[in-house]
Amino acid sequence: MDFALTQEHLMIRDMVREFAAREVAPVIKEHDRAQKHIPWMFERMAALGLLGVCVPVSYGGAGADYIALGLVSEELEYVDTSLRVVMSVHVGLNSLALFQWGTEEQKRKYLVPQAQGRKIATYGLTEPGAGSDAAGIATTARREGDTYVLNGEKMWISLADVADQFLIIAKTDPKARHRGMSAFIVERGFPGVKTGTLHGKLGVRAGNTGFISLTDVPVPVGNRLGAEGEGFAIAMSALDNGRYTVAAGATGLIRACLDASVKYARQRTTFGKPIAEHQLVQELVARMARDYEAARLLYLQSGWLKNAGRRNTRETSAAKWFATDASVQAALDAIQVHGSYGYSDEYDVERFLRNSKGAVIYEGTSQIHALMQAGYALGQRADKPLRCELPAYDADRWTVAQ
Repeated sequence: MDFALTQEHLMIRDMVREFAAREVAPVIKEHDRAQKHIPWMFERMAALGLLGVCVPVSYGGAGADYIALGLVSEELEYVDTSLRVVMSVHVGLNSLALFQWGTEEQKRKYLVPQAQGRKIATYGLTEPGAGSDAAGIATTARREGDTYVLNGEKMWISLADVADQFLIIAKTDPKARHRGMSAFIVERGFPGVKTGTLHGKLGVRAGNTGFISLTDVPVPVGNRLGAEGEGFAIAMSALDNGRYTVAAGATGLIRACLDASVKYARQRTTFGKPIAEHQLVQELVARMARDYEAARLLYLQSGWLKNAGRRNTRETSAAKWFATDASVQAALDAIQVHGSYGYSDEYDVERFLRNSKGAVIYEGTSQIHALMQAGYALGQRADKPLRCELPAYDADRWTVAQ
């Protein structure tokens, strides 16, 4: 069993770490306070190949593996969660779903420009009345000849006001619950598509979050992803990929809390010595260090399974559940280490706490993941094969242009 990263992994990790530290860290407080996304972020990330990092070169991507996707997510969230969110929705939830389920024509038309960063994409499952109960969505898709007509509203959608293309999950048979769901590729320019931005969020304020309104939106049959009725399987497989990036990102947030706490504890003195020498402060730091290592191993295990083309729903759920819960605790502990200064937005740990809370809610709440893990442990849950699995990583093919 080899836990070492390859030279390519290290190169990608260091490149992203340097980019985020040099270009984003100096301005992130300003954008977080203004509650506005960084407008040039997508262009810079595309230039580095990040928006298609684990997509084959033949489809416009960088040809790296799924572990590289995790490393990129960890490094981006180390600076701010809004950066990792781009990887989660654009790459994890949308592009990898197209790669897994799309026809060759769909991949050429939609995946290539997304992987190149010429088009930004997102994912529309959550609705005002449907979150954890994904089968409870109310958005409908009615077929009329060679067109589907979509009606409904999606809520809490990252990049809603920024994306050019949306992967929308809708009901083609409203009476059939999850068996009646289908997936569609929707362009912003389609008639009846309207988006808006939500304000007043607790965290991820430097990231765009909003709604997608669909009113009699005509979508060609050729834009249906997968077969009619496969929407739930597509949505859940996409969540396996999105949750992987969330787990890796939360791991980066734990490390950010740890590093900030170590730096402050060495500098701050009380009772005549650095607080790093006080045992109860050491306990807080030790917990962050322990949880970082555990979270990192969990997401790397999921990445290894993805590289092998193996189903990883259970392992990715565990990684997401542990890492996100641990990131909230790490942020709480980091504020405690900083004392009253941690309560001020002059220090990053205040933002870390606000950002951490979202990840224990979206892409499956901690309670949903607890139920999933209990189901696996008790033998009440087992993963059935999908019609198609996420393709295993093949360096010989993925790094060659066609």
